[in-house]
Amino acid sequence: MQHFSTSPKEIVASLWRNRFLIVQMSKREVIGRYRGSVMGIAWSFFNPVLMLVVYTFVFSVVFKARWGGAGEESKASFAIILFVGMIVHGLFAECVNRAPGLILSNVNYVKKVLFPLEILPWVAMGSALFHATISLVVLLIAQLMLNFSLPWTAVLFPLVVLPLLIATMGFAWILSATGVFVRDIAQTTGIITTVLLFLSPVFYPVSILPKEYQGWLLLNPLTFVIEEARNVLIWGRMLDWVGWGLSFIASITIAWAGFWWFQKTRKGFADVL
Repeated sequence: MQHFSTSPKEIVASLWRNRFLIVQMSKREVIGRYRGSVMGIAWSFFNPVLMLVVYTFVFSVVFKARWGGAGEESKASFAIILFVGMIVHGLFAECVNRAPGLILSNVNYVKKVLFPLEILPWVAMGSALFHATISLVVLLIAQLMLNFSLPWTAVLFPLVVLPLLIATMGFAWILSATGVFVRDIAQTTGIITTVLLFLSPVFYPVSILPKEYQGWLLLNPLTFVIEEARNVLIWGRMLDWVGWGLSFIASITIAWAGFWWFQKTRKGFADVL
């Protein structure tokens, strides 16, 4: 029986070894999503633009919302503040929601002994990163139009989301492997990511909550990333390096646990499918 390494080094080795395959499959997936439409891949740009316009109208005009409940400066930029949280959550949710069906929808790859099944979550991540990047471009353009400047700390945004990307891969490996044996997983991930949307500081800052609830919210892995993303993209504040370091260590642990589970269970995929 073929042996599959569960070493943390194998995560990096597999990513590097299959990098060209991952890029090609991610590209094919992105293009395939818009194949047949008149505007094609241009929809990836217009979708976030439309959502940003809707957020601006609903929250600033209809609800007359202010970030943190007050502050005149938040009137025009509320939608942008909200959009940052939506981008981070959307990146996580897209990967997690797709994870349980990754192996089930690629049965032909399971039958191929030499195909590296562990890259399928990377392909899903590549597609999600493409759409998140387009949304980020829309966000930066909108901020330039409103404030006529961008804080230099915006260059730290990739570093801010790095722990989230690593942890998300861990969750994706766990869910994609478990989804082969427990089909109900696919029905619950959508509910969980929707609940996380409202239990994350997407529509409100952590500071607005009572003290007894703030600690619980900080246990949410999205909370730190969303808060720090706003700090570097909008308010020009330096990244919390201590918090980032702890988040990075936790994300590495989650990724390795997910990869270990995937490698240990993949031997049974062909039997179940």
